[in-house]
Amino acid sequence: MTDALAIATDLMPVLARHAAAADAGAAFPHDSVRALREAGLFGLLVPAEYGGMDGDLADLVDVAAVLAGGCLSTAMIWAMHCQQVDAVVRHAGERLRSDLLPRIAQEGYYLASVTTEPSKGGHLLTASSALLPEDDDLLVRRDAPIVTGGEHADGFLITMRAGPDAAPSDVSLVHLHRDQVEAQVVRDWNAMGMRGTRSVGMTLSGVAASHQVIGQPGGFRAIAVDSMIPAGHLAWSACWLGTARGALDAVVALIRSRHVPSSMSRDSELLRQRLARARIDIELAGGYLALVRDEVLRRRHSGQPLDDRSLQIRIDTVKVACSELTFSAVDRLVQLGGAMIGYQRDAAVPLERHFRDLRSASLNYSNDRLVGAIGTMTLLDGAGRLP
Repeated sequence: MTDALAIATDLMPVLARHAAAADAGAAFPHDSVRALREAGLFGLLVPAEYGGMDGDLADLVDVAAVLAGGCLSTAMIWAMHCQQVDAVVRHAGERLRSDLLPRIAQEGYYLASVTTEPSKGGHLLTASSALLPEDDDLLVRRDAPIVTGGEHADGFLITMRAGPDAAPSDVSLVHLHRDQVEAQVVRDWNAMGMRGTRSVGMTLSGVAASHQVIGQPGGFRAIAVDSMIPAGHLAWSACWLGTARGALDAVVALIRSRHVPSSMSRDSELLRQRLARARIDIELAGGYLALVRDEVLRRRHSGQPLDDRSLQIRIDTVKVACSELTFSAVDRLVQLGGAMIGYQRDAAVPLERHFRDLRSASLNYSNDRLVGAIGTMTLLDGAGRLP
């Protein structure tokens, strides 16, 4: 979708202009998010019949990478919103779709994700807090240690145990509007990186109508496999890739400029080797991201399910690989820049901020958990084959 990509390219300098202030103050990037809303990008994945841009996961990946070249926190806020929108588009009933999707497209209605719990951390496919029946409605009471952008969301998609007698794996996904929720911030966000995401701890309580359950009651696993996991892993990986690409481009531009420090001479063989290694990391991440993106799109377009074991391994692998390779690339650029360019907060290239932001990538749904899952599936699948 060239229009969305052109819009993102035009807005990237806006995000870059506000990135340092959001980082310094651990402040939600209001101006950058407002620019994305006003440009219609919050409706990227909303079908045209609901007034949206009718984009797909390829557009999500392309736009996320461009936006992250300006500000990774803003790009991740937007990408996680789009991850929720994809679930609504593919799995919500028509009543909820008709209510939500035009508002997302026209107003930039912002959806936040609530999947963490104190007792289970970020484990996606289980829930502790149970939905409680209240007449014809459902009572939601939830404690979430991390809710990205939660203070500023217009609505929430919340994972809940399907009922008081349901198993922890019997999970429902429920939407609540901001005006249906009593929300309280119980833990601030003062993190090493990704400071603009304002991923605060919250308690939420409210009453949902039955049509606000997305998919079948207790059927969240199907939503996760079909939508939330692939859209999330692809979009997050694209964000990390965009930040690493932007860092490399900025370092190369500095080396080519008249203001290059003597320690970064283009005649240095060591400098060229470090540039090459950073580029190789980025090429590997980008190449594997494209491969997995294309396979997911092929299956979606042909109506095939995404629960194939080999594909699940690749969807998990792309998250692990991109989180590690993009951090490695920026780490190499920090080493190349040295103490003055690579380590200073006020340096010409914000490598120090990129380093802190990308350090979060392996923690955002922990690589340790994903690698364990990949190992378990590999015992059943073997080496597999590329699609």
